[in-house]
Amino acid sequence: MSPLDVARSDPHGAPTAAPLLPLWLRLAARELRTGLSGFAVFIGCIALGVMVITGVGALSDALRAGLSSQGRLILGGDLAFVRPHARATAAELTALAKHGRISETATLRSMARRTDGADQALAELKAVDGLYPLAGALKFDGATGLAEAISRPMSAAVEPLLLERLGLKIGDAIRIGDSEISVRAVLRSEPDGLGDRASFGPRILVSMDTLERTGLIQPGTLIRWRYAMALSDQALVSRESLLAIAEATKRDLPEAGFSISNRFEPSPQLTRTLERLRQFLTLIGLTSLIVGGVGVANAVSTFIDKRRKVIATMKSLGAPARLVFRIFLAQILAVAGLGILIGLALGYLIPVIAGAVAGDALPIRLEFTVTWQSIATATGYGFLVALLFALWPLGRAEHVPPSVLFRDDVSGERSWPRARLIVATALVAAALAAFIVLSTDAWQVALGFCGGLTVLLAVFWGIGQLVPKLVRLLPRSRRPELAVALSSIAAPGGLAGAIVLSLGLGLSLLVAVALVDRSLQQELSGRLPERSPTFYILDIGKSEVGPFETFIATQAPGSLIETAPMLRGRLVALNGVPAESVKTSPDAQWVLYGDRGLSFSAQVPAGSRVVQGDWWPAGYKGEPLVSFEAELARKLGLKIGDSVTVNVLGRNLNARIANLRELKWESLNLNFVLVFSPNTLEAAPYKLLSTVTLPSASSLEAEMTLARGMAKSFPGTTQVRVKEAIAQFNGILEKILVAVRVAGGVTLLAGALVLAGAMATAQRRRLKEAVILKALGVTRARILISHLMEYGLLSMIAGLFAVGLGTLAAWIGVSQVMEVPFEFSILAVFQALGLATLLIAAFGLAATSLVLRTPPVPILKSE
Repeated sequence: MSPLDVARSDPHGAPTAAPLLPLWLRLAARELRTGLSGFAVFIGCIALGVMVITGVGALSDALRAGLSSQGRLILGGDLAFVRPHARATAAELTALAKHGRISETATLRSMARRTDGADQALAELKAVDGLYPLAGALKFDGATGLAEAISRPMSAAVEPLLLERLGLKIGDAIRIGDSEISVRAVLRSEPDGLGDRASFGPRILVSMDTLERTGLIQPGTLIRWRYAMALSDQALVSRESLLAIAEATKRDLPEAGFSISNRFEPSPQLTRTLERLRQFLTLIGLTSLIVGGVGVANAVSTFIDKRRKVIATMKSLGAPARLVFRIFLAQILAVAGLGILIGLALGYLIPVIAGAVAGDALPIRLEFTVTWQSIATATGYGFLVALLFALWPLGRAEHVPPSVLFRDDVSGERSWPRARLIVATALVAAALAAFIVLSTDAWQVALGFCGGLTVLLAVFWGIGQLVPKLVRLLPRSRRPELAVALSSIAAPGGLAGAIVLSLGLGLSLLVAVALVDRSLQQELSGRLPERSPTFYILDIGKSEVGPFETFIATQAPGSLIETAPMLRGRLVALNGVPAESVKTSPDAQWVLYGDRGLSFSAQVPAGSRVVQGDWWPAGYKGEPLVSFEAELARKLGLKIGDSVTVNVLGRNLNARIANLRELKWESLNLNFVLVFSPNTLEAAPYKLLSTVTLPSASSLEAEMTLARGMAKSFPGTTQVRVKEAIAQFNGILEKILVAVRVAGGVTLLAGALVLAGAMATAQRRRLKEAVILKALGVTRARILISHLMEYGLLSMIAGLFAVGLGTLAAWIGVSQVMEVPFEFSILAVFQALGLATLLIAAFGLAATSLVLRTPPVPILKSE
């Protein structure tokens, strides 16, 4: 009977009843009773990564839950039917009304001008009927309700921003088109504002009668007609019932061309955007978790080293290597479980804090919710990463011989784990990669992430191993402090590997984000064409083209004018397959949802180049043909000869793809994804879209003067300044990049935790060195200087390699994926080097101060 068998029996040697838990679990539990000393960094690394992943998921869940629960208010009803240009006919309204009450609204962009012509602003005009809103309530200043605000002929309620821009107040009048409208109230909120399209200006709310009196409703005018539906019996409303009504409407009105949304998913585009952002930020959170995995590996390695005599004792008592491995694996998993629980708890605080701090600034109210998907995702990532980085150092436990009990030190050589552990590590890595890929619908991005992260880890690990070897080849410095610093870097178990690996990924991510930001900003502002359009002019009537060109030539000589017919339409089918059933990459899905700008032309449009197929001949009168943008066609799987179905003005139109075009979107010219042969659309009622490019020497005052003149001479048109549109896009881009920077900062924080753990591990060796140096007469100042030199050199190495790899990643992303010219920023370099220096100096000085304060006698006695 082995000693371990004796441990299973009672004091008199009689076997006891079979325990509830196996021996390895009971021994693991006894080991954990001594506490979690040495596991602080382990727990912190796991908790931090899990917190980010959980927080991203929880915030997304809270937004989606709020979107769903508030869907009726956001949508203004239970269902919404939307299409451009064409107002619903009496037959269509009858078909819709049989399912519930219908409220009609119309939105269009227009110029709001002071009556004296001194100033103007782009605004969103919204006309509503007497039933609006079917759900929720409007809030006004200066009126108690909708009837008081807009029921009088030619009256309106406007958002306060418009009054501020034009210097007006309640009671003043604004000019819309050829009509003057009196401001009766200030619009504070509208329930379905989020359900409408993105707004390009402050809202002007009027009655449907007022809109008709303005004369803006003309054939081809870009008006978005929206029909909200409220079911009479709310108790019967369910997702299934609303989907059934949507399908019935498609059958009853097969060519109506409505985009249909329901209260359970009031904004499909916003839902898709949230999901994409969730997946992207989850990958960045996973990066921080994997960076923290390095700390996990260090902590497990240190833990095994401290338990060497315990392991030797077990083996001398007859414990097999497999039992020892199981005991310590159970402890590691228990500690990982604790880190995951802490991370889950902290992660679910994020939506609570966000709701309390920024609740009023969010477009919808957050609703705290716990979903098993978010919990399972974060937990799965946490355990897989912990296993991936713990199995290899755990394998060292099996190599500790019983002879450790009879001598203090054994050979420092690191042997490879057993073959089964190598296989297990590979299987865990494969499972983690599969989990990453399967948890996102952008599997190409996920695969690229896995491959890129693996390469970065391998590169930084290799650099960390190479730096000490290269330092050993350097001649010894004559300056003692520098010689000590270089010897510390070159010594086995030095900090070079830990610093390069732990900070490298976080700094690389921040550099890459900064350079991508710089390149995009430069592309949008500094790299605009030398003569980019100054204005986009919408809704020019056919009869106004000649007078408009004459006006521009007179008022702004030397200006360039480009004009093209434009309608809005929706892609409803590709090769007979409904658009909603087409599977494509995420970056091409946008063309299948909502309405798109359409045009027709007898010649190849300026800024386009036919890359496949032939343009139709002049005077073509055959079947409808269409030219498709080449890159989108490739992503959608379309080729020459395929058919597309587009709904225009409530009528389905089939056209065959005759050619594919390459567009220069950066030219800001009139670019359209779909350009039809003239015989297809020229008989339809349409308006024209124009760009006006002023001479490069034109001043801002000249631009504003021309804009006021256009608005006065052509009141039905809408002018959009290109610079203002780009500034608005820059604002959206900046908000997204801020979120990425925050997530990248968390990755850097994970690296800082790993660095702290590595320095704590090296602390004992540094204490010995300091004691010896003090005994030899070295002053504290010189010890401090040598440490500062070491940390400074290591920060430069980590920062420079992070700059190099971050720049490479940004170049690939910008020039190869986004196809935008790459712009290097020296500021990003200095930021990376500064952060590396700051972090390493902070941890290094803290460690050095402890070394300098420690009395030498206890250290010498312990040796």
